[in-house]
Amino acid sequence: MIRSLILISILSVAGCAEFTQTSEDLTRQSAKATVSKVLATQLPAPVRTEAITPYTDCVIDNASGSEIRNFATDAVTGVDAATVALVTLVLERPPTQRCIANVALAAVAS
Repeated sequence: MIRSLILISILSVAGCAEFTQTSEDLTRQSAKATVSKVLATQLPAPVRTEAITPYTDCVIDNASGSEIRNFATDAVTGVDAATVALVTLVLERPPTQRCIANVALAAVAS
């Protein structure tokens, strides 16, 4: 009986972890779509099409969880001035700047 309860508990936790990961993946995917749109169309110097994905990854990788959720929400509600401001804020962070510099160097090297 106790072994059965332990097994059920383990399976339940595993199921929750899998659901949580899927939910996080979908949130990040939606957030990336929003950031890509902002990078391509809303900034004073739009990002070249071939650089969108690496730059988007830099922004997402350096955004907080709540910022990623905001971007994901904006994928549904639409991009507005607050979305552009948030992308700009993340772009201005030193780790994001380093990431973008590395992307640019890799592009030049290849």
